[in-house]
Formats: sequence, C-alpha cells, structure tokens
Amino acid sequence: MFKKILVANRGEIACRVMRTAKAMGIKTVAVYSDADVRSPHVLMADESVRLGPAPAAESYLKAELILLAAKETGADCIHPGYGFLSERESFARACAEAGIAFVGPPPAAIAAMGDKIESKKLAKAAGVNVVPGYLGEIADTDEAVRIAGDIGYPVMMKASAGGGGKGMRLAYGEQDVREGFEATKREGLASFGDDRVFIEKFIESPRHIEIQLIGDQHCNIVYLNERECSIQRRHQKVVEEAPSPFVTPKMRKAMGEQAVALARAVGYYSAGTVELIVSGADTSGEGFYFLEMNTRLQVEHPVTEEITGLDLVELMIRVAAGEPLGFAQDDVKLNGWSIENRVYAEDPYRGFLPSIGRLVRYNPPETSPLPLAGGGAEEPRVRVDDGVREGGEVSMFYDPMIAKLITWAPTREGAVAAQIAALDAFELEGPGNNIDFLSAIMQHPRFQSGALTTGFIAEEYPDGFHGAPADAALLTTLAAVAAFAATAEADRARRIDGQLGRRLRPPADWVVTIGGTDHDVRVSTDGISVDGVELDLSLEYTPGDRMVMVEGDEHLTIRIARARAGFRLTTRGASHVARVLPARVAPYAAHLIEKVAPDLSKFLICPMPGLLVRLDVAAGDRVEAGQALAVVEAMKMENILRAEKTGVVKSVSAAAGDSLAVDQVILELE
Repeated sequence: MFKKILVANRGEIACRVMRTAKAMGIKTVAVYSDADVRSPHVLMADESVRLGPAPAAESYLKAELILLAAKETGADCIHPGYGFLSERESFARACAEAGIAFVGPPPAAIAAMGDKIESKKLAKAAGVNVVPGYLGEIADTDEAVRIAGDIGYPVMMKASAGGGGKGMRLAYGEQDVREGFEATKREGLASFGDDRVFIEKFIESPRHIEIQLIGDQHCNIVYLNERECSIQRRHQKVVEEAPSPFVTPKMRKAMGEQAVALARAVGYYSAGTVELIVSGADTSGEGFYFLEMNTRLQVEHPVTEEITGLDLVELMIRVAAGEPLGFAQDDVKLNGWSIENRVYAEDPYRGFLPSIGRLVRYNPPETSPLPLAGGGAEEPRVRVDDGVREGGEVSMFYDPMIAKLITWAPTREGAVAAQIAALDAFELEGPGNNIDFLSAIMQHPRFQSGALTTGFIAEEYPDGFHGAPADAALLTTLAAVAAFAATAEADRARRIDGQLGRRLRPPADWVVTIGGTDHDVRVSTDGISVDGVELDLSLEYTPGDRMVMVEGDEHLTIRIARARAGFRLTTRGASHVARVLPARVAPYAAHLIEKVAPDLSKFLICPMPGLLVRLDVAAGDRVEAGQALAVVEAMKMENILRAEKTGVVKSVSAAAGDSLAVDQVILELE
C-alpha cells in the first residue's frame, strides 16, 4: 500500500480524499494556490506545497508543478480528485514515467473517453445506444447552422472535451446556433484547451441517469447501480439521488451491462461513470442513450456510497495499488435511498447570479458518522461534504460549490424529509446561496412524485425563483414565533437597571404583518393565540438566538434575525419578513409612506463580479430591448447581458478586459 498521497485538487474533494487516506494510514500532501493558503484542505494535510497565483491556469492546472510537488515531498501516488487537471491523459503518463502511481484509469482509457466525439464512436462499436447527431469537426457557424437543420431542432451544441456543464448550449432554432456556437467554442477553449464542438439531437422530456463503475487491474468490472441527476440548471447538476425513481430492475441491468461493456472495450479500471440520457416518455426501459464517460470520481459519488456501503475513494486507492476488488456484481447491494443537494454560492433571487465573498457565518446541520459498512441503520442520517470554514472566502477563481448536503433514509420519502429538515438548519451568511431554492425543490410536488426531467427548473420556475410558497398554517406559525420573539425582546428591555419609574410589563397583544396579511397575536403565560385561535406550540427564544425550534403539528427549524420593526424568519425554502408592532401602535402604520425604488432600466449594470469579455455597442448606437450588449465571465461561465428597453447608448463606462464589481455600471442609455 502507498505511504504518501498527494491530492491534486482543492476544496471539498481534497478534504474527502484526505479523510479516507488518513483512515487507511496514508500520509497526505495538499497543493494550493495563493487564494487557498489557509483553506481547510491545506490545514488537514500532513504537508502542503504552494503551486502559484490564484487563477487555476497558473496553479492547479499546471501538471509540471503538481509532479514537482510530489517529487519534493516523496509522495508515491497522486489522486486527481474530480480531475482538475485538464490534460489528465498526459499527466497519467507523466506519473508513470516518474514512478508515481496515478489514482485513476489508464492513460489510454482517459484518451478514448475524454474526447466526446471519439467516445461516441467507440460506444457505438461496443453495442451501446448513442444519440443521433453529427460527430465530425465543425468548421464555422454557418456549417453548424446547416448541420443543426439537418439533424432537426432542438439540438445540443457541446464542446468535445467539455464536462461539468461547461461548453454546452441548447438551440431551438437558427438564431440560437448563431448566438451560441462561438460562445461554446470559447468556453471549450478556455476551460479545456480544445475548441472543437459537436452537435447532437436534444432528447425531449429527458432524464439524466448515470451508471457508476468500479474496476480493478485484474479485469474485474462491476456497476454500482445508477444515479438520477436530472435536476440541472444550465446543464450543471443541482440535485442527485440514488437509485432513480424511474429505473426498473430490468432497465438497471441493461444500462449497467452496456456500461461495463464500454469499459471493457477500452481496458478501463478505477472509478468511472457512464452518463446516459433517458427518454422519460419511453416506459419500455429501452430509451436510453450514451452521453459520455467521465474517467474520474464524480461530485455526486456520495449517494452511491450511501446506498452500497462502499467507500469509492478507498476502492480507487486500492485499485491503483494493484489490489483486486474483492467482490463481484452479485455482491453489490442497493440499500435505502440517498439524495445530494449542491449548496452553491449563487443568488436564486437574482437569477442565480454567481456570488462571492466572505463566509460570515457557516454552520452546517449536525451530521451522522459516515456509515459505509453496508446497511443496518434504519434512522435517517445526514452527511455534509465540504472544504470551507467560517471566515473563509468564496473566490471568483473557482467553482461556486460550497458544500454537498447528503441524506439517507430507508425510503425516498424519508430522504426527502431529512433534506428539508437539514436545509432549514443550515446557517450560511455572506455570499448569496441557493439553500432556499434547494428546499423549494425538495418540497415541490413534482419532485416528490419523481416526475423529473432535465428541464425541471426551467419549466417550474420560468419567471425565476421568489421563494417557496407558504401555506396559511405555516404563516400562522411564523406570526406566532415573531410575536413570541418580540415579547422576549420587550421583556429583556424592561429588565434594564436604572430605569426611571416602575418597570413596565411587556406587551401581550401584537399585530404581526407577514405575507401582506395582519395577524392579531396574543402571547400570555397560558399560550399563544393567532386571530383568536389557540395554537398548540412548544418553542423557546432568548434574545440573540439565531435558531428557533418549534414543536407542534410538525417540527420546524426557523432561522431568525432582527429586521426593521420585526424579524426575518427563514424556513421551508423562503425568508419572510414579519413586522411586529404592539396592538396599540399598529393602526398608525397605515400612515407611513412607502419608498419608491428608483428606475435603473436605463443602465446596464453588472449583476455579478466578473471579467468583461466583450462589449458589443458603443456610444451613439441604437439598441433594441433584448439585444445582447455585453458578455461577462464569472466563475468560468460566460453570461450575456441584454438591454432591458429600446434606446440609444449615451455613454460607456467600461471596456473589454475590465474586472467589474457587482452593480457596477457598464453603460447608460438616453
């Protein structure tokens, strides 16, 4: 077995690999950029080596620096994590030449599956179903338009070397191809060093299902069931679960056997994932097609670990050391249900724009020990895989994922309920985050029924996200909590020493305005009543508390913070501002004048911190509503900014190549 392992990655996956390595008695080496000098993965490692400046291209993506760090520290193996290195094939070969083990598949298999065009040809030859499309090289936009028309819209344009949702554009017509083809080429070149693009038919009502494989160097390959990854935004996975609510045992076997056949065809070993697009309209179980094979560990691997009881990182390390798997296909179990939510630094209330900044507060929910022994537990459990800490910073240089929240339960319903409860208890302040949005998905009737497609988010939130809807019972409970907290605050205020006159009693009668509705709330030693109805609630609140636990018809965890004239209460996928006034004061609130927000439609404002890649207009140009005006790159993704209204450009305040702050004015219309 290896003595020392270098993890060529950062963040949560670096921490994840190190935890397993330490449990195996293997010393660990971290590499880091200047942005990560005090990151948890650096502090966790036995040794650490600086690579270079913050940009990944100048640090984590420099294979020669990774190899040099391994040699300097005496590491005898390197784990690439999620494959941060763009040239993984040549890196694997370089490791072999240096006498350092590479924890991953052989270089030939990486090369065969790393090119999406060639991998589809290999898959077809191996008897794997493939999506109809054009696999040749496309010269320019005009040729792309012609090819897309021949295939038939809608089509998907993909960077040949792409992955992680980058370098992908969906086109419903010629204009989409003309706008998106060059952007797809640029993203492919920027992220993967390869600007080739291929086009394939877009399967409508599609589900994204993938098969996890593990193989050893003794020709043993097994599939570890499937994962459903259909909940996506901009082709980036948001929610994953195992198993899939759509897949039958017969379908699972057919998918798994085709995936194993493909792996055998390229001499594959280590962990890998065969990704499939599945027609949700085809109930025969035969409408699945090969998308790509990821020759690495996937972000969503924890859900497979939870239902199989296997540690995929440990298996990868043992396979790299030449050990056999020690189990066969019939030994693979499917125990219970697991769901993973990706907690991102993005603001769903502002169109999911990337967000950066310091983690002012980071307090994930309580977790259970990692149970990889394989079954036995019947109580739901919670797992958090992260690589951040309170006070750390979410940087613009890397992926916006903060943490992965994983739950397991004997049933899908139990795993969903555990997610909702855990998300309520997840404290995260500083950058915008998608916790409310994740909770809303978990509560959505369509998600709970399992009727998923990759278009779920676009279909269910066409006008953006504005918080999960709250029913009357929840709003009543929140009104009671707000009044109870106000009573506690007033009670503390009356106990201050040195007051003139006698101590006043705190108000018992309150008017709580929440969701545009006034509620008459009475708080007394006998209990709490809302609009004349006694509530059967048990709760505690001390001024300064950040959480309120409520026991009633259902258990609620509510994050509470002071707001102007009341409190902000966050639970069940939405924040609710409750204005709380003593009953004798509340009538006067009707005379307050509402502040009117200024009209900013004449400005093009940068919605996120990023780099201004392109500016398409100049002063004096006339623009139409919806016209593309600029392209801003943030967190490795290009974002097109469009005009809100028709007008003439009065002035331009930025130029291509400028680094922009959030809310910075790019140009002004007359």
